[in-house]
Amino acid sequence: MMWQKYAGSRRSMPLGARILFHSVFCAGGFAIVYYLVQKFHSRGLYYKLAVEQLQSHPEAQEALGPPLNIHYLKLIDRENFVDIADAKLKIPVSGSKSEGLLYIHSSRGGPFQRWHLDEVFLELKDGQQIPVFKLSGENGDEVKKE
Repeated sequence: MMWQKYAGSRRSMPLGARILFHSVFCAGGFAIVYYLVQKFHSRGLYYKLAVEQLQSHPEAQEALGPPLNIHYLKLIDRENFVDIADAKLKIPVSGSKSEGLLYIHSSRGGPFQRWHLDEVFLELKDGQQIPVFKLSGENGDEVKKE
């Protein structure tokens, strides 16, 4: 008698409804995590420095066209890599004239030190490469803006 179900008591959901509910819940959770990882990368100093270099480079601006659009990273791409001391990213960018990828290589001496750019270049859809920034010199003293 103790385990007897009474009218109006909780009933379990049908299997189809459970599967649908869990699928929607998992997809929403994945989308939120994907968005948060994108946001984390776009707030990184390595990302911001490279975008600033692109926006201040007249040849790259001319090749892409006036409204510069920066798109989300492709997180499943193996070339997008960030660890404690090194960051290598491909950022999709586009403008009214063309589109391409902004390649970034940035590094830092240790976990709590500031990021600095080593190299940034724009590769357009047609294969043309435009060097945006290159750190020259052996110990990084001399900075060359191309």
